[in-house]
Amino acid sequence: MNLSTTHTGSAAPAIPHWRNYPRFIGNALLDSVEGTWVFYIWMTFLTAIFLVGANAWAVQVRDGMHLTNMSDHVSWALYIANFTFLVGLAAGGVMMVIPAYLYHDEEMHDIVIVGELLAIAAIIMALMFVVCDLGRPDRFWHLIPGLGRFNFPVSMLTWDVIVLNGYLMINLHICGYLLYMRFLGQRPNPKWYVPFVFLSILWAISIHTVTAFLYCGLGSRPFWNTALLAPRFLTSAFVSGPAFIIIAIQVIRRAIGGTFGDGPIRTLVNIMRVTILINLLMVGSEVFVEFYTGGTHTSAAHYLYFGLHGQNALVPWIWSSVAMTVFAAILLLNPNVFGRPWRMNLACVLAFIGIWIEKGMGMVIPGFVPSVLHEVVEYSPSLLEWKIMAGIWALGLMLYTLAIKIAINVFRRSPLAAMADAKQAHTQPLAS
Repeated sequence: MNLSTTHTGSAAPAIPHWRNYPRFIGNALLDSVEGTWVFYIWMTFLTAIFLVGANAWAVQVRDGMHLTNMSDHVSWALYIANFTFLVGLAAGGVMMVIPAYLYHDEEMHDIVIVGELLAIAAIIMALMFVVCDLGRPDRFWHLIPGLGRFNFPVSMLTWDVIVLNGYLMINLHICGYLLYMRFLGQRPNPKWYVPFVFLSILWAISIHTVTAFLYCGLGSRPFWNTALLAPRFLTSAFVSGPAFIIIAIQVIRRAIGGTFGDGPIRTLVNIMRVTILINLLMVGSEVFVEFYTGGTHTSAAHYLYFGLHGQNALVPWIWSSVAMTVFAAILLLNPNVFGRPWRMNLACVLAFIGIWIEKGMGMVIPGFVPSVLHEVVEYSPSLLEWKIMAGIWALGLMLYTLAIKIAINVFRRSPLAAMADAKQAHTQPLAS
């Protein structure tokens, strides 16, 4: 049994052989590492970056966290900034599921797997950033339900661990089941995946809501004490997620040819047009409250946007984010954005980077500066931290690339695809 074998529709068994599922996964993984010279160059490039990051993390584990620029004052830094953003990216993958299953968009059904696989890769990267942030990664087992000692249900960190791992399991089940059924040439049984699809929609909202509660529940950090934090997290997730998926669809389309994804791209752009404006409105509302009301609790916002006591390391970061997000919104609102793909792609890239800065360096770091003792201790990521970050992103892109290749191989070589090709070939002379 391998992906190069094509079954006929009539020979497909009525009941899936679950004993062959591990073999299917193994053969799919082996088949996914074969490709063109462009694929090999891309994977070699990512592997090289990952190895640099893995070596940097090994040095950090060996010599300690003092190699990073984190301190007692700024204990959550580049790693947690990426973790926060990636949780939103994983939640943003649900944007493919909502129109496909709630509004019965048939075009979205064909590529909903692109968003589901993105959620899997993003959650894996997010968990890896948490591991890198631990001074003793060998104690990670304390976070595993059933093994570690959880302060449940009081601890928001416990909730975060549960919802992240639960979301990962849900998406693994949905993707694995749909691809396996497609390979067997059988129609998926709705009761085995549709309830999980709707559960994934609710779960996607919960993972970012719980992450926001993890921040705004800390009373000693007034910069995070806002009821808008959870809605901001969700809105920005529905900008960065669709932005990444739009670029991914176009790359996949170039690889397989055809007009794959035209309808979904338009849907996702329309979603981004709304959510990016809502996100800017929320950011503007918080800025107004911080600077109009004044008081000692606004010192973190002053430090972020204009600097404080001569310290202004984050000012270029946040204004770059604002400029990128505003420019992306202008490009997306242009009526001709679909006629000129470079504008759409530029808008997606700018929105993606702008949200990454806003939810990372623009949200996590200012919560610690000034400190609770009103000391201004600045933070700037060290080269070691940049290497580890690049390595994790490279590994995530490798996993996503292989997962997409598996999906494409299954869809191309499944019995259902073969029957569709045969039907098209049979009807073509009649159409002519």
